[in-house]
Amino acid sequence: MVDKKERVKKILQIFDNDYEDAECTLIYKNTLELLISTQLAAQCTDERVNIVTEKLYKKYKNPHDFANADLKELENDIRSTGFFRNKAKNIKETCRILIEKHNGQVPDNLEDLLKLPGVGRKTANVVLGNVFKIPAIVIDTHAKRLSNRIGLSDSDNPEKIEFDLMKVVPKENWTKFSQQLVYHGRSVCKARKPDCKNCNILKYCNYGQSQK
Repeated sequence: MVDKKERVKKILQIFDNDYEDAECTLIYKNTLELLISTQLAAQCTDERVNIVTEKLYKKYKNPHDFANADLKELENDIRSTGFFRNKAKNIKETCRILIEKHNGQVPDNLEDLLKLPGVGRKTANVVLGNVFKIPAIVIDTHAKRLSNRIGLSDSDNPEKIEFDLMKVVPKENWTKFSQQLVYHGRSVCKARKPDCKNCNILKYCNYGQSQK
């Protein structure tokens, strides 16, 4: 099988055809909304988060609203996303920091984003790639699973997988490729039973080739 960079080139061509319109599936109107939605999406589906935030962002419109929110009330507002106590506490503290240190604005760099409570590399990279258009690879459950199956990384550590992909995926494709992995993971390369028979990247996938 050809080396990883060559395989990725072929996969990118196929993905650009199959998932040309791939984009972040969280619904948001501004940077703060995407930041909070991504925090809520931890251990929760984007679909569920979008249902919750449709009402949430009508009630809380800016960092001050979240920072001054009653904690119990905010917990109740986001309860169905799971881990709601931690998420509510982190969102309130995040917005307090945004007000006190960033003039109420979400920072546009990885270092400052990672200092916010409940913000890891995944959340930070979602914001950087989608809002600030800074190339970033997002490792969610789909990206982790597909990276391992395709053979682009043999690690279980999301940060290690991110850096493995950075080595073989052209920088200008980082954000889009992350989104395309999500689309492919949802429609074809599913967690329990990958649909290898209908996979257009089968010949470039270690797992797919092993099933022959």
